Amino acid sequence: MTAIATSSGHSRWWQSRAVRRFARHRLALVGIFMITALTLACIVGPWLLPYDSLYIDLRARFAPPLTGQHYLGTDPLGRDQTVRLLEAGNISLLVGFSAMVLSTIIGTAVGVIAGYRGGWLRATLMRVVDAFLAFPSIFLVLALAALLKPSPIMITVIIAVTSWMEVARIVEAEVSSLREREFVQAGLMLGLSSNHIMFREILPNVMGPIIVAATLTVARAILLEAYVSFLGYGIQPPLPSWGNMLNGAQQYLATAPWLAIVPGITITIAVTSFNFIGDGLRDALDVRNDHL
Repeated sequence: MTAIATSSGHSRWWQSRAVRRFARHRLALVGIFMITALTLACIVGPWLLPYDSLYIDLRARFAPPLTGQHYLGTDPLGRDQTVRLLEAGNISLLVGFSAMVLSTIIGTAVGVIAGYRGGWLRATLMRVVDAFLAFPSIFLVLALAALLKPSPIMITVIIAVTSWMEVARIVEAEVSSLREREFVQAGLMLGLSSNHIMFREILPNVMGPIIVAATLTVARAILLEAYVSFLGYGIQPPLPSWGNMLNGAQQYLATAPWLAIVPGITITIAVTSFNFIGDGLRDALDVRNDHL
């Protein structure tokens, strides 16, 4: 009977209260739709267009949107803006997701160890967190980007290294409240190792806040990459990113405004979508809403 009930419960996860609450969050559903459409367009779009991001047509310089097959116009070198925007999206989204994964792993590990171990180790780790948080993250990112050779991998690592602290604080607070619970004490009495208790027993119980924080970290990472690339310290041309497309467009705001408007709108859509999804997940995974 137990096995049947468990199997049935697993097969009907979409009927859980959290899923139903998320499905009622309209902005979260809009966010999922927008980011899914944007991601698919960035992956598939460049293969369907007649140009690549490096193709130069000097006769079509500054072509406005909807000119022939240049649906979003061209840049000062005559390169197609549509394919550059989509290829830039591949890089910007990849940097955002990769930085989120890396920063979440670092923050979760630090938070779990600090929250469970306590004592001097917790004090030391949390002081390190406080030291990182004492500096504005954008200054840390710019300082590291100026010192190191910019590349997609390096920018991903820099953003991750400066973005894990919020996850660490959230996880540390949750683990500290769980380590005295009965199931943890039972594990200790059974002789389970500390690592088993931390990562197999406690960690699954704090996945809700981690997922929410990770979703919001993607939006923050995309924004940071765009900001750093806009200032010239991030992804370098000819490799396109939304940030360096804005950097190249700033001197043509009066004569060719679409060069800045299109990547600017795309960044806004991506960041807003992830924020909507994060808000929806926060409401859906909040146990205080179980009565809803």
